[in-house]
Amino acid sequence: MVRIRKSAWIEGHRLRLRNAVGGDAEFILGLRQDPARNAHLSITSPRLEDQRAWLAGYAADGDQAYFIIESLDDGLPLGTVRLYDARGDSFCWGSWMLVPAAPPLAAIESALMVYRYALDLGFRAAHFQVQRGNATVCRFHENFGARRVGEDNRQIHYAIDVGAIERSLLRYRRFLPGGIRSGPLI
Repeated sequence: MVRIRKSAWIEGHRLRLRNAVGGDAEFILGLRQDPARNAHLSITSPRLEDQRAWLAGYAADGDQAYFIIESLDDGLPLGTVRLYDARGDSFCWGSWMLVPAAPPLAAIESALMVYRYALDLGFRAAHFQVQRGNATVCRFHENFGARRVGEDNRQIHYAIDVGAIERSLLRYRRFLPGGIRSGPLI
């Protein structure tokens, strides 16, 4: 079975994914509480102490990787993304949000970075859910080759296999021309 591993950082072309730590609680909470961003998220406690406690639990959890998406140019935080729920050679990813001022191509580059990192860990597929009504994100994933595999009252369930991931990495390679560089595993 393949394991999700935390990396201190992963660098792409214009972005860095940095392992989330307790000091990121205020940024994460602000992003999750933003009404323009949270319409399709699970409900989060508005208390900063609860976000800090969640991050403390995350630090001790060896089964997921939660990253702050940053600009390589100035280190400004641009969003979050998380890998979790490993099932055999498939992983789930989500908690993916970007600030309104994020560069227009940050979504594509961060998705490519997630897929490249997961393939480097040994994963061969991904599964994830998108909230019903989030048509923009559905189209985004379908453009990457994800296919709908089910749905329920709240979510559409997706899967993407290694072939579709590799085709997307090739198709969108101009957004990640040098691949990724990873820091130490933690």
